[in-house]
Amino acid sequence: MKGVRNIYHHSYTFLLVFFVMILFRPAFSLSTLSSTESLTISSNRTLVSPGNIFELGFFRTNSRWYLGMWYKKLSGRTYVWVANRDNPLSNSIGTLKISNMNLVLLDHSNKSVWSTNLTRENVRSPVVAELLANGNFVVRDPSGFLWQSFDYPTDTLLPEMKLGYDLKTGLNRFLVSWRSSDDPSSGDFSYKLDIQRGLPEFYTFKDNTLVHRTGPWNGIRFSGIPEEQQLSYMVYNFTENSEEVAYTFLVTNNSIYSRLTINFSGFFERLTWTPSLVIWNPIWSSPASFQCDPYMICGPGSYCDVNTLPLCNCIQGFKPLNVQEWDMRDRSSGCIRRTRLSCRGDGFTRMKNMKLPETTMATVDRSIGVKECEKKCLSDCNCTAFANADIRDGGTGCVIWTGRLDDMRNYVADHGQDLYVRLAPADLVSSFS
Repeated sequence: MKGVRNIYHHSYTFLLVFFVMILFRPAFSLSTLSSTESLTISSNRTLVSPGNIFELGFFRTNSRWYLGMWYKKLSGRTYVWVANRDNPLSNSIGTLKISNMNLVLLDHSNKSVWSTNLTRENVRSPVVAELLANGNFVVRDPSGFLWQSFDYPTDTLLPEMKLGYDLKTGLNRFLVSWRSSDDPSSGDFSYKLDIQRGLPEFYTFKDNTLVHRTGPWNGIRFSGIPEEQQLSYMVYNFTENSEEVAYTFLVTNNSIYSRLTINFSGFFERLTWTPSLVIWNPIWSSPASFQCDPYMICGPGSYCDVNTLPLCNCIQGFKPLNVQEWDMRDRSSGCIRRTRLSCRGDGFTRMKNMKLPETTMATVDRSIGVKECEKKCLSDCNCTAFANADIRDGGTGCVIWTGRLDDMRNYVADHGQDLYVRLAPADLVSSFS
């Protein structure tokens, strides 16, 4: 009987261990999906990048199912990309597979809710989907990438991703916020590069209303985001040539995780993971000031300064357009020149530590310096201001404004850059009296 009891005991132990293994089995993971394989919600199967940094699979929020990507090693779920953000699955039946050379997400009725929409032209077999070490989810054939998630970001920019235009294809990569903290559908805020308004700048829109702009790239950072520090573990790059106009960043230390995101409240943030605190630490956030950063808070011909009361100030040589409104603290109408420019004997007032005006009416010549830029501005009767295009190494390049000076603000020392505003001789004399 003792032997029988031992047999029963070992059998029970085996069954218990087997049940625990089934109940708590780890997700079956791989990095590549072939045309003969699929991911389903019920299979608990995911794609994991080499190095185990990123994981792609199904997740649920608000009783809806999504295909997305998150950091695998970090506690909690930080989502960095969502495929079907605006077309979620209504229940727990969903399949991701390769069909007709495309990556396709199917719902419970085998209806496509999301696809890479590739054409079959010039596609070679075999076609596979792969999650790369940097978090780029790609579809490729033997000739190279056919599609990549880096070209279709949601609310997050990862290292090596590009934000802006591919001029060869016309693709514009931009960010759109989540609807809320638990709703990944497209929200109210978008963060886009605009190359049609003059110099390239990034703009934050709420729906179709412009609410903030970064200022142009000055060689180190965007002039309207002075908080973007030169960090020892990070390299920033803004490229402007015949093939692309785009911003990207690299992290030189593989153990550091950093990302940019536009959140559902409209803030564009840089977040870096702090292991000791087990949190995403905000390095900076834009807009940083509710007082001076909202678009056109002070009106044309004026600038905002958090160190003055009132906050809005007319440029030297300018006066309020509507004195009564100005006295009532309504500065939206801005300021106008005290003396019209005559194109004779004009000079410049130097405004230090400025966020440069909106570049809608600006042109750039990167071949000349600040002295030549001053001469070029004086030779054009329509020129209203100028500045360096690049502030590195003492300043190079020339930006010239030929219209209104909009959406400016002043910063503390070592932020912003010099702006030279053209004034009539009478205002130059009075300014130094």
